[in-house]
Amino acid sequence: MTLKIGVVGGTGNVGRKILQILEEREVGISSLHIFASERSLGKKVEFKGVELTIEALTEEAMKESFDYLFFSAGGGISEKYGKIAAEAGNIVIDNSSQWRMNVDVPLIVPEINGDLLKNYRGIIANPNCSTIQMVSALYPLHRAYKIQRIVVSTYQAVSGSGTAGIEELEGQLKDGEHKPSTYPVKIAGNCVPHIDVFQNDGYTKEEHKMIFETQKILDDQKIQVQPTAVRVPVFNGHSESVYVEFEKAPDIEETRRILQSQSNIVLMDEPESLIYPTVFDADERDEVFIGRLRKDLFNVKGLSMWIVADNLRKGAATNAVEVMLYMESLKKQ
Repeated sequence: MTLKIGVVGGTGNVGRKILQILEEREVGISSLHIFASERSLGKKVEFKGVELTIEALTEEAMKESFDYLFFSAGGGISEKYGKIAAEAGNIVIDNSSQWRMNVDVPLIVPEINGDLLKNYRGIIANPNCSTIQMVSALYPLHRAYKIQRIVVSTYQAVSGSGTAGIEELEGQLKDGEHKPSTYPVKIAGNCVPHIDVFQNDGYTKEEHKMIFETQKILDDQKIQVQPTAVRVPVFNGHSESVYVEFEKAPDIEETRRILQSQSNIVLMDEPESLIYPTVFDADERDEVFIGRLRKDLFNVKGLSMWIVADNLRKGAATNAVEVMLYMESLKKQ
């Protein structure tokens, strides 16, 4: 496998993480091009010990032939340049929310619905970070018991807001008078029940993403999702409290066996020994961590759990790279 790859937004948090994971996975790359905004032109990015110069993002560059183009530069950039790249015959793996709910664009978590990519060319949407870790944890249980309803509260790190979120938390931890600009209120020492823009129904855009993306990825429009998205003063790693109601009553021991059999899941669930996952366990890891697994005390079809993942890796960059690797594996079948 020797691929020509481009990374649009290669100097951002997710873009840099994509480069890191491409290097870790030892992906065979014949040519690697890093595109970023004008203010980054001429800067250097290191990959496998070699310094690469940031290139200008232009329509002409996107019309060149690439095996894969990763986009991590925001919805506006993806809308304009991703479309140009796809129309030129390139495979675009997009990390923004621009294409996720487009009926003609596959929304992919490879271990769940990667087979949709067989013989596919065009734009592929990477799901929202909080959605990826939740559906990755729930999919094997959905196959066994069939999900009817999900109630989820997220505890999302500031890295989900990019460098600005990280710098704001750092600044407020150093200086209690540091005024908020990325968030509407101070984030240090606080929990903010507001991620993205509020919609007319009182839910935020982030919460709507979790509803519709879950239904699309699991291919079931009947699944009810009741989300509350919260930003917390954690640098990296998203946590979620998830309650699920199934069509069939889950057996707790069978549930444990199902989860333990998944290569992408780590079960840390020994409450008697105070063993449960936190963001420190998930940091720089590609698995989804699950703990606090317990049956509903009042509804035999209900189950609660705690889900943690590295939002920059599993929730973004790792999933994007695994989409590419899955497509390459499909070529060999």
